[in-house]
Amino acid sequence: MTHPSPEFSHLFDLPLAERLQLVEDLWDSIAGERANEPVPEPVLIELRERKARYDANPSSGVRWDEAQRRLRES
Repeated sequence: MTHPSPEFSHLFDLPLAERLQLVEDLWDSIAGERANEPVPEPVLIELRERKARYDANPSSGVRWDEAQRRLRES
């Protein structure tokens, strides 16, 4: 296991539930900041192309639960 810099080493002594909560809180703070960033143009282009393909043939998509099942089985 990699240990953090000395100023954070005490966090490894926290109980598991508290460490998990800390990770969740940190992740939420990062996600909140990232939500305000603009989406890169190449990503927007790809999303628009995928949406156009789906709009042209809606039956080509699969439900999220089906996609997850397929991923687990692959």
